[in-house]
Amino acid sequence: MHRFSGAPAGVAFGGGAVLGAAHIGVLKAMHELGFRAGCVSGTSIGSFIAALHAFGKSWEEIEKLALDLDWSDLSGLTISGYGLLSNRKFGALVERLLGSCLIEDAPIPLAIVATDICTGQKVVLRKGDVATAVMASSSIPGVFRPVEYDGMLLVDGVLAENVPISPLREMGADTIVCIDLLGRHTFRRPEHLATLLLNAFYSALRAISELQIRDADLVITPDLTGYSLVDMSAVPDILHAGYVEARPLLTSWLASRRQT
Repeated sequence: MHRFSGAPAGVAFGGGAVLGAAHIGVLKAMHELGFRAGCVSGTSIGSFIAALHAFGKSWEEIEKLALDLDWSDLSGLTISGYGLLSNRKFGALVERLLGSCLIEDAPIPLAIVATDICTGQKVVLRKGDVATAVMASSSIPGVFRPVEYDGMLLVDGVLAENVPISPLREMGADTIVCIDLLGRHTFRRPEHLATLLLNAFYSALRAISELQIRDADLVITPDLTGYSLVDMSAVPDILHAGYVEARPLLTSWLASRRQT
């Protein structure tokens, strides 16, 4: 694990639906450069990637998974009182990949961010079932139904902190790398209701996200211009965009840190 000033370095994985494939490219660059996070956090799709990484899945394993996934199969087209889709299959996928794991048992300390829809407050999950926490963090209001968790009704963490830097500070990290999927993303014309809601959702959050990541030591913002939030066919290109952005940034940043 990398330490600067004696404390572990933390990595925050932001939300962005299918754009989350860019996180895998960042993990590839981290691996090649020998950069190991001492703790990780994630919101929405970032919570999925962070959880897999925290429990020891390699970037190659995560890449294969992403290339084989079918978003429509995972979404589960069911009607509920709160939203159009259920992401129960998403939770089942996490459980199949990791087993019935608890957040507190992750080899790399892990924090998952969700939002309490009844209070509007950020909820940082450091204990409990990983699959349920990832489901909660990824439940976009109006698209996915909320998740009941420890007496709360939880929805997507992007409403509270899309790129979750603050939990890393609380976990003891004094150096933070974050991946922002929205900073250089331009939205495509929506093809259906789900993409219309996603476009509106993430457009409203982009400016807030820019303010939240100001305190990060390194911000990786892949060029995701024109990619759809739900088109899985673009995953290889999105993954590559994450890699080509992260590799030179991490190389120069790590070199500068070694000189100080």
